Amino acid sequence: MQDSFTDILKLLLPEIIVDYFELTSYEKGEEILHLYLKEINSIPKEYRDSKLSSKGFFEQITVQDFPIRGHQVYLHITRRRWLNEDTGKLVFRDWNLVADGTRVTQGVCAFFKRNQ
Repeated sequence: MQDSFTDILKLLLPEIIVDYFELTSYEKGEEILHLYLKEINSIPKEYRDSKLSSKGFFEQITVQDFPIRGHQVYLHITRRRWLNEDTGKLVFRDWNLVADGTRVTQGVCAFFKRNQ
């Protein structure tokens, strides 16, 4: 069932969102749809050789997406951060690297770069 749900989400949302975020909840009004997304806890590939520990999340941001069936769509996105225990620095997913391997629009990529 979960695979079918993911397949449907891929038709409605940018692929990068479905691959790296989980839908935690939603609110549907008469003309507005709010989707709440939280970044999954998967270590970014550029840090696979480092010892990382999850250190919570950045503040939630809201982005307006394309309308779906006459509803305005707002994505409420919460991005994850990790502590690199080797360096003591906070790290997060590099969306430039992610975008290279996906079919993502320039707008989505620019959004993630702007909010790092």
